[in-house]
Amino acid sequence: MDLRKLKTLIDLVQQSGIAELEITEGEEKVRISRGVPGGVPHGMPQPGTVYMTAPMPQHAPEVPVAPAEPAAPAEPEGFPIKSPMVGTFYRQSAPGAPAFVEVGQAVKTGQTVCIIEAMKLLNEIESDRDGVIKEILVENGQPVEYGQPLFILS
Repeated sequence: MDLRKLKTLIDLVQQSGIAELEITEGEEKVRISRGVPGGVPHGMPQPGTVYMTAPMPQHAPEVPVAPAEPAAPAEPEGFPIKSPMVGTFYRQSAPGAPAFVEVGQAVKTGQTVCIIEAMKLLNEIESDRDGVIKEILVENGQPVEYGQPLFILS
């Protein structure tokens, strides 16, 4: 087998990524393998067999990149009024009625601030303390979870 043909076969092994290639022409046999430890193939060589190894390309090991944790939203300053249940948040008692509270409005302990509908029951949610509505955190008709902040009092 001539040298040009061997060089072509070695290039083929390197480019294709195959681990081993063995060619037999008459009584000549050529085996080209990649990444054999120490460059010596396993087993005893047969008479008339030529062994060649092509080096495996060395790549830096890939380090998996963990996705960045989303920044936790900053807890608004003030006293939160939280949902005592899972349900649907409503700011007013009926469509078209005025909202129970607005931003900047003073509220007293026990004053109704919204309604949460759960299982076809309308539950009035009351303020736990006196204060001023600083922020409304939930949109009308939006589902809410247990313990989710609804309003911020200052």
